[in-house]
Amino acid sequence: MASLGAKVLQTRSVELAMAKRVPVRVLSSFIEPDENGVLPAKSGTLICDEEEIVEKRIVSGVTMSRDEARITLLGLSDRVEAPADVFTRLAEANVNVDMIVQSQARSEGAVNLTFTTGRRDAQRAAELMRAAQGEIGFEEIRVDEDVAKVSVVGVGMRSHAGVAQTMFRALADKGVKFQAISTSEIKISVLIDAAYAELAVRALHSAYGLEIV
Repeated sequence: MASLGAKVLQTRSVELAMAKRVPVRVLSSFIEPDENGVLPAKSGTLICDEEEIVEKRIVSGVTMSRDEARITLLGLSDRVEAPADVFTRLAEANVNVDMIVQSQARSEGAVNLTFTTGRRDAQRAAELMRAAQGEIGFEEIRVDEDVAKVSVVGVGMRSHAGVAQTMFRALADKGVKFQAISTSEIKISVLIDAAYAELAVRALHSAYGLEIV
């Protein structure tokens, strides 16, 4: 959740705790200890190994990140090496890529390749692509920084069906269209228009029965 946009914890702190298997408890600054200086045993949120959790919620949280940009290469040559050429150049320039979607282009022998990156890297990535347009072989590049990534996260997703269906139905009921999808065994992320970000987060909290803090 920290890596997907939750602002409570710094991502690196969670990585270190996970690597060293150190449980982390996140507390509210408004919680006060008792007369002996001891905090309530079940206060805050405990972050620990999955095996230590007795009951797993299917979805434990919904996150949102506005630090996203979508870049689309239209009319990319449909040769096997083309995507590798694109992402090799980005990797060499230390540009991190998240979501990737490839679809058939209107012209024969070409595809449209869409990927997302951090907003701060968007223009640099676009400049790299434009500089190598002739070598990579694409017709046009489009950059959209008015997007947001909304994700649902939960270890219970590994063993429960219907999580994706609930997410997409909740978004559809609110008229929210998604532009790209990224999944793993514990999260589903969708890229949407930034104007619908807050609406999407509230709809998903409601759909999964989560409390909005």
